[in-house]
Amino acid sequence: MSQDHVTAEPQGPLPQPRGLWVSLIALLIAMLLATLDNLILSAAMPTIVRQLGGLADLSWVVTAYSLATATSTPIWGKLSDMYGRKGVFIAAIVVFLIGSALAGSSQSMGQLIAFRAVQGLGGGGLLVGSYAIMADLVPSRERGKAQGLFSSVMGLAMVSGPLAGGLITDHLGWRWGFWVNLPLSVLALVMVIIGIRLPKRRSPARADYPGAVLLTVAIATIVLVTSWGGHRYAWDSPMILGLIALALVAGVAFLQVERTAVEPVLPLQIFRNGNFSLGTVIGFLAGIGMFVGMTFLPLFQQAAQGTSATSSGLLLLPVFGAMMGINLVVGQVITKTGRYKLFIVAGSVLLPLGLLLMAQMDPGTPKLLSVPYMAVFGAGMGCLMQTAMLIAMESVQLKDMGVASSTVTLSRTVGGSIGVAVMGSLFAQRLQDSLSEQGGAAAGIPAGSAQLDVTGLPAAARAVYANAVTSGMNLVFLISATITATGIVAACFIREIPLRSSPVPGAKAPEPAVPAPEKA
Repeated sequence: MSQDHVTAEPQGPLPQPRGLWVSLIALLIAMLLATLDNLILSAAMPTIVRQLGGLADLSWVVTAYSLATATSTPIWGKLSDMYGRKGVFIAAIVVFLIGSALAGSSQSMGQLIAFRAVQGLGGGGLLVGSYAIMADLVPSRERGKAQGLFSSVMGLAMVSGPLAGGLITDHLGWRWGFWVNLPLSVLALVMVIIGIRLPKRRSPARADYPGAVLLTVAIATIVLVTSWGGHRYAWDSPMILGLIALALVAGVAFLQVERTAVEPVLPLQIFRNGNFSLGTVIGFLAGIGMFVGMTFLPLFQQAAQGTSATSSGLLLLPVFGAMMGINLVVGQVITKTGRYKLFIVAGSVLLPLGLLLMAQMDPGTPKLLSVPYMAVFGAGMGCLMQTAMLIAMESVQLKDMGVASSTVTLSRTVGGSIGVAVMGSLFAQRLQDSLSEQGGAAAGIPAGSAQLDVTGLPAAARAVYANAVTSGMNLVFLISATITATGIVAACFIREIPLRSSPVPGAKAPEPAVPAPEKA
């Protein structure tokens, strides 16, 4: 039996926080920390490699953070549902703060990778906790504006991250790319402790540790397969086949454990709700499109169009400007009308359309033509990022808000990780094939050059490399557009249920439109 709409269950009177804006600002700072860190680091990576060495392990500096974030999000979400949002959120801030301090003090690439994983654990809690606490504080009809503000902050982080990373690295040193998190983390911690007032919870049930471990193993092995397969190891190598087998075993065992656990880390019954399942699928596809687009656009601009790292950050303004503008408009309209299906359908159309348009770009594409292409892509992200989360959180009971936000965040993160890994392998292969076809070696371009600095090469060699990068980017964007276009079908099946309008989550709400399924 499907569960199409569930209202908040009364859990006792919820006192209003002392200053809603103080609470929201604290959440925005926390989300900014989790989003900004990777973007600042991207500009500092060449300097880090020069000082610490370990070029072969460079990708793990990013992968360790993303993997830890992905595997920890459902665990943070469930813990917040069981033991209270505020305490768990404070713990996440502390973990992120410790990871940042340690990462900035790293003396080797191995240490940096390990401390980045600690950062990622805290970052997963920051993302999940921000959305879950916001859902506790803001009623559904007003949530569109709040989520629009959250998404705009993420867009601001994407715009300012590479620029801030370059300035910090050039003037303060790469370690301050991590240490800059410390005062912001302390500020967020103080504001959360003082400003947010939420009812305390204490579940008598034991946490689902076996489920958490199995889910972590399943997600980690899936990401490793997509990251290593066809690149570091052959697809039919014992390592990849072993990881695939481990992922299947862990996945099946996880499903069995979740069926019998008293407090499952990922309650399977929430997937009986059609809107929740569809929103999760859309979030996964949106993650693919968003991460692939934001990974390969700067590469194309720098390697094919010859822009600097700082300039490529500025050239992404059409993407983020459109995303932030659409976020604010969508949030206002949803708040006033309570309708959201139009935006989820529009975003599912605009995202692949933007990728398809960008797949037509080449080194000679005029900036005036590439700007609307990127704006369409950004508008698609703006429509999808907040509405997918809104639909998921509107489809569950209040006690499962943490799980709902963590599941959507997880689906988007895993989708992005898998998408970038797979498309990265396709891009690298197409790049090398194109270089071979055009005589790249004869032109003086070393084999295996995926992000080569071509500024010192002759004009002919730069042209060969630019064409090869363009060929790889066009292939990646075309495939990504095809995959993300399947989200249009999922969006069309979303049922538009009136949003809840209780002023506070503890207030009495109307009866559910469809009864909730009975627990097994």
